Amino acid sequence: MSVLELRGIAKHFGAIHALNGVDFSIAEGEVVGLMGDNGAGKSTLVKIIAGNFPPSHGEIRLSGKVEHFSKPIDAREKGIEVVYQDLALANNLTAAQNVFLGREITKGVWPFRVLDKQAMIDRSAELFGELKSETRPRDLVEKMSGGQRQAVAIARTRLSNPKIVLMDEPTAAISVRQVAEVLELIRRLKAQKIAVILISHRMPDVFAVCDRVAVLRRGQKVADKRVADSSPEEVTGLITGAILAA
Repeated sequence: MSVLELRGIAKHFGAIHALNGVDFSIAEGEVVGLMGDNGAGKSTLVKIIAGNFPPSHGEIRLSGKVEHFSKPIDAREKGIEVVYQDLALANNLTAAQNVFLGREITKGVWPFRVLDKQAMIDRSAELFGELKSETRPRDLVEKMSGGQRQAVAIARTRLSNPKIVLMDEPTAAISVRQVAEVLELIRRLKAQKIAVILISHRMPDVFAVCDRVAVLRRGQKVADKRVADSSPEEVTGLITGAILAA
């Protein structure tokens, strides 16, 4: 059974039809690349899955059950986490503080509760260990590489034991070595049976870690196939319209 299934998803902003009848599914532990040119509808689809706004038409199913999200916390409570392109990290805080930002662990008795800093450091270290990342809980984010920052953002999603992680352009504007680190983090999520939707413009990354690739063009899905049965050339043609559908 699919952990996530979208049926006939449409989103209209007045006369603008951002999405039209999009079907999409992803299974437990599967990595699916979501590709398309600017304005194809990728961001709109991701925001619908993440609960930023509801679809105009269609339904969202999680493990076969229809769900309705009115705000992002609704999606998070159902096991959907998002790693946005800007990562939303506080540079002046440590890795551990960023992992628990907004979800801090406290100890003591009300009204004398205080932050349990050691518990957050220890749990962060466990999460980085699970991801096989060299990131250290006490290091300041402002001194980290792009790959380490991604590890912090991904570790933050692991606090809620997510079923699905949406990753928005995680390898944009980082070095080749750091790209390799991020792709390995995605493989770690897959190994932990977490479904990953990878939104990317980078063809090599999609073909390196994804099981399937779905292509959107002008608000419609024009392809959804296993990467083993496709090629970068075909996907490029689908994105540009040189190939109408596959």
